[in-house]
Amino acid sequence: MKTQAMHSSDILLVDDDPDLLKLISLRLTSAGYRVRTADSGETALAALAVARPAAVITDLKMPGIDGITLFDAIHRQHPALPVIILTAHGTIPDAVSATQRGVFGFLTKPFDSQELLHKVATAVRLTGGEAEPVRQTAGEWRAGIITRSPRMEDLLRQARLVADSDASVLIFGESGTGKELLARAIHRASRRADKPFVAVNCGAIPEPLLESELFGHARGAFSGAVQAHKGLFQAAGGGTIFLDEIGDMPLALQVKLLRVLQEGDVRPVGSTTSVSVDVRVISATHRDLEAQRASGEFREDLYYRLNVVSLKLPSLAERREDIPLLATHFLRRLAERYRKSVPTLAPDAMALLIGAPWPGNVRQLLNLLEQAIALTTTSLIPATLVQGALREDAGVLAPFEEARKQFERDYLVRLLKITGGNVTQAATLAKRNRTEFYKLLQRHRLEPAMFKEGKV
Repeated sequence: MKTQAMHSSDILLVDDDPDLLKLISLRLTSAGYRVRTADSGETALAALAVARPAAVITDLKMPGIDGITLFDAIHRQHPALPVIILTAHGTIPDAVSATQRGVFGFLTKPFDSQELLHKVATAVRLTGGEAEPVRQTAGEWRAGIITRSPRMEDLLRQARLVADSDASVLIFGESGTGKELLARAIHRASRRADKPFVAVNCGAIPEPLLESELFGHARGAFSGAVQAHKGLFQAAGGGTIFLDEIGDMPLALQVKLLRVLQEGDVRPVGSTTSVSVDVRVISATHRDLEAQRASGEFREDLYYRLNVVSLKLPSLAERREDIPLLATHFLRRLAERYRKSVPTLAPDAMALLIGAPWPGNVRQLLNLLEQAIALTTTSLIPATLVQGALREDAGVLAPFEEARKQFERDYLVRLLKITGGNVTQAATLAKRNRTEFYKLLQRHRLEPAMFKEGKV
């Protein structure tokens, strides 16, 4: 499968062999990448000082600064920048060791062109497109909707078309997919953009208060109604009202909402007169309204009145190509809020995000990154932090071997703290001989001297 020329990402290619440099450069260029070349590690470092690429491909064996030394230098300055190392058969052990140190991957010469392109495409995807800024070429109406997903772009085209009319729109989508964000975008693209946008969550307001909130009430309509109150429909006059979680609206209120949509006026609670309203209605739900309609939980006539145009937001799992973009965007925003420098995600941490199930969608991604940026103490967010947050969100227990390893380490640390680093006493408490106990300490890279008095 040919890689499409839509990447437009910069790749830094480093090799002291001019023929191989030319060959790989041609392959990458034909796949749509912008390629900068360097014939030595020294030249590569100079190129990196000028501009940061989306990925680096380097030969392992080069005179002067070799591939491993180059990786170490890159990793110190740009810890999240993926580096792919090209190796000969005799240097595979070195490459494996490098991968364990954080190198994104390696390819053994001679390598298949498609394998190279696949590896590069994966590396670029993990950078979140940081080599190029996110472009809002579609205009301000969709500001805040970060995407490169073809499904989302198609949905936004539909949304832009429907915005020109006053037709009611029903947005379907799982919780956390951004239904209100889409509704606001439609409002901004409409002729009502300079009028109010009023959002109300029908499932968050207690049923006895919902009617008054939507339609208003007259003075003395009920206990505590000391003065007349305009409802949200009147507050949205000339603009758009967004009825989120419309599937949670009680049947009695559905009848009254239908009347508003049919007649264009509202009757406040306790009033004998109606008030004309001019509003555009956008509603949304994460529920299966078809099933609710069939079971009688949702009025059929209201369903068809609201569902003149329906838009279905994809889940985050259905637009995984957007995860790096969204993560980068959220990290910048969160860093500003927490007054921290903007951290980056380690490549394996980004891979975890891309592969996660995301039942809570974009909202869950934002929450996870907020937790990560609050807890991280370095400029690089490691995979372990992301993995822990994902498990916590999912309520998932660690695999048995991992849990046992963690318990074993915590147990050894506790013993060494109790005994002040005295291995003989610690081994006695654990009912293990000193030789076996030392092996356990070596396995977990624990030095008894660290726990001597005054050290901890």
